[in-house]
Amino acid sequence: MSDCWLPGVTRALVLASASPRRREILAMAGIPFESAPSGIEEIPMPGDPENVVMHWARMKAEKVIPDWEDRAVLGADTMVALGGKLLGKPADREDAVSMLLDLSGSWHTVFGGVCIIWPERGLDLCFAESTRVRFRTLSLREIECYADTGEPMDKAGAYGIQGFGCAMVDRIEGCFFNVMGLPVARLVREISDWIGKGG
Repeated sequence: MSDCWLPGVTRALVLASASPRRREILAMAGIPFESAPSGIEEIPMPGDPENVVMHWARMKAEKVIPDWEDRAVLGADTMVALGGKLLGKPADREDAVSMLLDLSGSWHTVFGGVCIIWPERGLDLCFAESTRVRFRTLSLREIECYADTGEPMDKAGAYGIQGFGCAMVDRIEGCFFNVMGLPVARLVREISDWIGKGG
């Protein structure tokens, strides 16, 4: 299927991430890839959300490039912003409960950073996508029950829209797959535009 979406990309992408959600999205889109997790862990840093997620996406891609210089390497990062505060992955159950209490009944924005680097072809492209999400008002019992599933622990903002967390989401404005972990339509568009310009 990659011939349909990415006609100029003749070899599988290299995904510099261990995220099962990102692997699932690429597989659903029929985009061949190989997984080469960077092992980089994000640490809190100041800055605009768009710049922060693009920074970490680039760091992940650059970490694995030396082993894949003849391939297009894809780095990605996701964070949740609420009232100027960035929410990454929770440190523990208590942190997850605290994040979910803050998100309850409110709008927040999910920022997805993507970086595609292909040294052999001269491609070096980073972008950020944003999606607005509104949670319904949650009871403490619901939040604690959800935290006990373990699902929040490896996810930005302490929830997964594609899992049990879907029952908390009241509405969404923007790309669903960005919230899940990778804005795949934007990814395809950006690479296609680059190919169309002679890349």
